[in-house]
Amino acid sequence: MMDDVGHTDSFVIAGRTFSSRLIVGTGKYASHEETVAAVRESGADMVTVAVRRVDLDASKQESLLAHLSPDEFFLLPNTAGCYSADEAIRYARLGRAAGLSDWVKLEVIGDQETLLPDVEGLLEATRVLVAEGFTVLPYTSDDLITALKLEDAGAVAVMPLASPIGSGLGLLNPVNIRILKNRLGVPVIVDAGVGTASDACLTMEQGVDGILMNTALAAADDPIRMARAMRLAVHAGREAWLAGRMPRREWAVPSSPNAGMLA
Repeated sequence: MMDDVGHTDSFVIAGRTFSSRLIVGTGKYASHEETVAAVRESGADMVTVAVRRVDLDASKQESLLAHLSPDEFFLLPNTAGCYSADEAIRYARLGRAAGLSDWVKLEVIGDQETLLPDVEGLLEATRVLVAEGFTVLPYTSDDLITALKLEDAGAVAVMPLASPIGSGLGLLNPVNIRILKNRLGVPVIVDAGVGTASDACLTMEQGVDGILMNTALAAADDPIRMARAMRLAVHAGREAWLAGRMPRREWAVPSSPNAGMLA
């Protein structure tokens, strides 16, 4: 990927290079047409599809898959709505059998109210699916120990939450996210909780590799415009991190040097 000033900054997962660090979901939109328009405006080339919630027959016009060409988008099946390792494994296998992909965004939810992940079930499902040849990207907490165990289990990326799914609260624990990024060898992609463009920019400024979002676009008053804002924010946050911010100080420092000032 070449940025606006000509620097190469590749986003690579499991040997595959993507042109955008923004990954978007496809749920909650008013129509399939709005979904596709928002995805295109976001600039994302990786798009998640909930295996449990969509009609997997792409020959049907009412199926979302009829509107998302695999020639245009990399379709990433996810196991949203699964509350056990067995369920998640079953729907990952179904997505592969339906011809979607052997990649999977793995979700094992532990609580219906908070939608926080069941990390024990997540680790179990990751181990099973990796052994079966899946390329696994697990949605997880921002806990370092869990993230390290997922990496050890064969996950090709780790996807910690910014805040609970659909909350729009933004990045609650930036220190935890930076710790994960500093310790893991695989990409860190923040997933869930981003609500608006400033959240996306701040998240990318932590040095993470990418962001996945859905509700922030679909629930906006104007999803297409928000998709554009998020595309710009992700790019701006990445550029700011690469540039290296000025140090924070508790005192003022003149913008211009004192030496050579006119008397």
